[in-house]
Amino acid sequence: MRISKIIIMFLIAVFLTACDKRPKETVNEQQKTGAVQMCGIVKTDQEWKDTLTPEQFEIARQKGTEKAFTGKYYDFKGDGIYKCVCCGNELFDSKTKFDSGSGWPSFFDTISQKNIASVPDNSLQMERTEVICSKCNAHLGHLFEDGPKPTNLRYCINSAALDFEERKKPDK
Repeated sequence: MRISKIIIMFLIAVFLTACDKRPKETVNEQQKTGAVQMCGIVKTDQEWKDTLTPEQFEIARQKGTEKAFTGKYYDFKGDGIYKCVCCGNELFDSKTKFDSGSGWPSFFDTISQKNIASVPDNSLQMERTEVICSKCNAHLGHLFEDGPKPTNLRYCINSAALDFEERKKPDK
């Protein structure tokens, strides 16, 4: 009995480690199949379509891009946390948002590097870095190295890939 508990705990630990360290190269392969493995959770394109708007699906699941200066968060000034529209993963704090002039919400840092992943994107005959949610592989936008200090990074993110949660004010 004790040995079986140890084996089960070992298998759980291996599974959790594998989820955190899955190879980035498999993200594009998984997205092409229409069913993305997310640490034991599988969702088909139809399941995503059932929970997302057509615009959110096109951008987050099909790697689309909204038109510049049209997204609900590009000029938004709220105080809080930006989350993945697909899975609720916390991505960016409004304190790191800045006006890049690009027409998309831009951030100079993430809440945690564990919450996002970046992969090469050579589409449209350009060399860019795609930013994806590390929890559900949703396409968020692109990363550029022309942002402000202290990071010199610009996470250029589609509004349709984000939800916003206002920061809770402390009780008086």
